[in-house]
Amino acid sequence: GDAQLTGPEIINETTERIVQIKSRIQAARDRQKSYADLKRKPMDFQVGDKVMLKVSPWKGVVRFGKRGKLNPRYIGPFQLQFIEEPVEIMDHEIKRLKRSRIAIIKVTWNSKRGPEFTWEREDQFKQKYPHAGNHAGN
Repeated sequence: GDAQLTGPEIINETTERIVQIKSRIQAARDRQKSYADLKRKPMDFQVGDKVMLKVSPWKGVVRFGKRGKLNPRYIGPFQLQFIEEPVEIMDHEIKRLKRSRIAIIKVTWNSKRGPEFTWEREDQFKQKYPHAGNHAGN
């Protein structure tokens, strides 16, 4: 039959299985993300364009007094009056998560509604605004 495992052997075997399962889950996530990214397209808007706004289901229940499937998923159309753009990169930081480090930047925007700045992931910001240097508007 099966040999009895001692306490440390059980812990080692369980830990190895957990590591293996986590790596398989991560591989599946990466694969699904790569499929989704192929279909994703960046949206480009101009002042005057008409847009629909996505409404969260819970806010929709309160706002529209309907339930479940009858909730409007989008509201509008609204005409774009202004396009928010980065003006300046004010600061850099490295956020430390468990095993990774993420570069973030503090960006000033030409916003008409506030807040005047936000913290953004540097890699995502540079992908969306490749022309932006330290003075983003230049």
